[in-house]
Amino acid sequence: MEKGIEPQDASAGELSPDSAGLVGSKDIAIAMVGEEGHVVDPVVVQRAVRKIDWFLIPAMTVGYGLVYYDKAILGSAALFGMTADLQLSVPDSQRAGAADTSRLSWATSIFYFGMLGGLYPMSYALQRFETGRVLGGVVVLWSLICMLTAAVTSHRGLYAQRFVLGFVESVIPTGFMCIISGYYTQREQSLRQSWWFSSTGLWTIIGGALNYGFAQITGGGLRRWQYIYLLAGCLTFIFGLSCFAMPSSPVSAWFLTEDEKFAAVERLRHGQTGVRCTKFKWSQLKEAVLDIKIWLIAIMMASAYTVNGAVSGFGPLIVSTFGWSTLESIVFQFPLGGLCLITILLTGWLGSRYPDVRIVMLVVCCLPVIAGCAIIWRSEWAYHAAAPVVGYTLTGTFGGVVSLIITIGMSNVAGHTKKSFTSATIFVAYCVGNIIGPQLIKSQTKVSHYPELWLGLIICYCITILASVTLFIVLRRENRKRESGVIEDEAERAKLAFQDLTDKENPYFRYVM
Repeated sequence: MEKGIEPQDASAGELSPDSAGLVGSKDIAIAMVGEEGHVVDPVVVQRAVRKIDWFLIPAMTVGYGLVYYDKAILGSAALFGMTADLQLSVPDSQRAGAADTSRLSWATSIFYFGMLGGLYPMSYALQRFETGRVLGGVVVLWSLICMLTAAVTSHRGLYAQRFVLGFVESVIPTGFMCIISGYYTQREQSLRQSWWFSSTGLWTIIGGALNYGFAQITGGGLRRWQYIYLLAGCLTFIFGLSCFAMPSSPVSAWFLTEDEKFAAVERLRHGQTGVRCTKFKWSQLKEAVLDIKIWLIAIMMASAYTVNGAVSGFGPLIVSTFGWSTLESIVFQFPLGGLCLITILLTGWLGSRYPDVRIVMLVVCCLPVIAGCAIIWRSEWAYHAAAPVVGYTLTGTFGGVVSLIITIGMSNVAGHTKKSFTSATIFVAYCVGNIIGPQLIKSQTKVSHYPELWLGLIICYCITILASVTLFIVLRRENRKRESGVIEDEAERAKLAFQDLTDKENPYFRYVM
């Protein structure tokens, strides 16, 4: 039937007692659209999607950009006196005249230990409680902790601050991945996930420009690196206030009309990925833990993100060893960020336009990273050397790799508890990669061009390629098995769409590659 008014009213964002009874352990969408499929006006669908895009994507781009900026400014802050002020670089006791920067490496890595601690609790909170309240409260807390960086006076204090900062920031990536999977179809998710994740590249450029401006400060009562953290905290606070307006799902999206809400939910029926279920299901958790697909995705993410752990925390410092000044080292973050931005957006667009090309694109994007690491390692590090800077820029395609991993991971699971676990696991692996990356940088091997770093990154990206090929084989085999063993029944497909079934439980679910 043509749909204008929904059978169950969920307009206020809170389910009525009758609706709550209907939902039970099922997806909340079922209270609005029921178990039978409906024909919806494509004009209304387009209008709803357009409104969702304009409401969600700009906010998410800013939000994840602030996460990335907050992490990456440590590298620039180190150039602005933070290393000396907080004793992050000390004389090497084993080599006269050399510096030991292991404290800076740990200051970078310990942030991700905090994230590791926060990912699963934050995922649980986002599933059980209203998204806006959880996001808003945690992001405001994050902004205050960020500003407190300016008050840190020792490397031990920085360690503690970075751990807590990582814990609260873990709410953003897990929340954003689940939000996208609950508002968009499988085909649309590739482009939308890439839009918010592209802020990795965009904020590399914006952050570099801001840090270049802070480099001009010569007076004032604070050090230049302290001003950077105060600005980051203030921007985050403003974003945190806006997060309170974030609806938990299309069912409670206050910026949509009733017809648009219905259309926004009904259009998700065919993909069988569901919208949202607030009940935590142990059976789905068990299935997720035993699902090889999730662990292949985790291996891919951990291996791929070692580059970011090294580049975001040490990028400007590494470039400065090529004979470039502090300001020039910051400027060279622009081409890296630009390539990262373009790669993420291009792969996202192609993934939404053409079926089953995502894993192929992922492998292709790994190759420039491997080449870039090899160029940096084996080229001449002369004064104002160009070759290593070119190699450094080429590593920016890692953004496309990671964006595709996120998209592939979240598009291939169903069941809200399983999706929450998957999003958290992907970013646990993200943390592992970010922890490993800085530890590959040994200041004692600077003369030989940090061989452990570049060889380690090349090995990690070879592992990413192998895991990607394995995942492709697993997904293709599963799809073929389903296509040969399931007789299509549109009525049953419509009924199962919002039962909060997992991808393994639902015979109509199809994996995207």
